Amino acid sequence: MSSGPERVRDILERHGLHPSRAFGQNFVADPNTVRRIAALSGVGPGRAVLEIGAGLGALTRALAATGARVVTVEADARLLPALHEQVDGLGVEVVQGDAMTIDLGALLGADNSWSVVANLPYNVAVPVVVRILEEAPGVTDMTVMVQREVGERLAAAPGGKDYGAVSVKVAYYATARVVGRVPATVFVPRPRVESTLVRIERRDRVAVDPAVVGAERLFTVVRAGFGQRRKMLRGALAGVVGAECFAEAGIDPRARAEELSVEDWGRLAACSG
Repeated sequence: MSSGPERVRDILERHGLHPSRAFGQNFVADPNTVRRIAALSGVGPGRAVLEIGAGLGALTRALAATGARVVTVEADARLLPALHEQVDGLGVEVVQGDAMTIDLGALLGADNSWSVVANLPYNVAVPVVVRILEEAPGVTDMTVMVQREVGERLAAAPGGKDYGAVSVKVAYYATARVVGRVPATVFVPRPRVESTLVRIERRDRVAVDPAVVGAERLFTVVRAGFGQRRKMLRGALAGVVGAECFAEAGIDPRARAEELSVEDWGRLAACSG
């Protein structure tokens, strides 16, 4: 079944639909791209997969073709008739809902081994990824297509220009890496930006022991540090951590936020001074 641009436009026309800017809709119109994403996700027969943002079902069909058990969530109720047309009969469960507010516990149930695979709208990509990491421990891995700049932030390592508070948050829960690039030409309508495929794999345990420092305290310190990232840490964190904490944590007070790993932040946040 073709997923080319002509097919996407035909589906939209037959159902009287127009891509919504509010939902950040850019539909994948290249069958090779969706097959590539499904392959990179590593899912297969019997694997439980949560897809976020089904759109017109191109990626949904590719995931179902692997033999995985697919539950797909779509926020835009207007698309549901077209989506059902494309995926009914494939064993896919379609759920209408917003990934930022839907009850993840009820959706995922007792199964503790889910994969998330998604073409995430640019405007919600970061909060959706963070919400899943924080609230859905049963999700063991994610393969997400996001705006290139967003993907580079999610996967950034300390010291790079893309490294920020979100990078630390992801590193606390998981490891992340960019596994592919996607040109704007594969979408209808064509976005003004390129996309990136990011692979996120949850750690067996978080990077900083919660018994040493809790997540709330840790990320209060991280946000403060990156809130004034041009400043040396001794200035950016004044009033947040004591001056003596730098020596205790083995951190140079003249360093800047982007130089610290999640483990460095953990040691700094653990100091009660």
